[in-house]
Amino acid sequence: MSGIGDPKKGGHYMKSSQNEEEYFARIEFEKKRKIEEEKHKKLADETKKKLKAFHHMRCPKCGMELIEMSYKGIHVDKCSECHGIWLDAGEIESVSTLEKKGLDKLFSVFKR
Repeated sequence: MSGIGDPKKGGHYMKSSQNEEEYFARIEFEKKRKIEEEKHKKLADETKKKLKAFHHMRCPKCGMELIEMSYKGIHVDKCSECHGIWLDAGEIESVSTLEKKGLDKLFSVFKR
């Protein structure tokens, strides 16, 4: 006999059951991996929210509160402690369109 159907002799059934076992192990692994991935994503979202709440309107240099001021539609944040001036995304482009006179007026608002 050739052992094709005899699992004890390494035949066809033995190979099929090994492939089947590997398949189900991979499926199980993927299920668990996706569960862990969701946990990490949720944790990342929660951490991100906590950090935002902690850092919102805080100076990136010294950590003190920022005071928001508007000038010609441009919102500029100034630190209440170190007097640093901070611009949000897109605001630097708005500032760059101001003429020298407008820039001088903008920064005169922030003098001590």
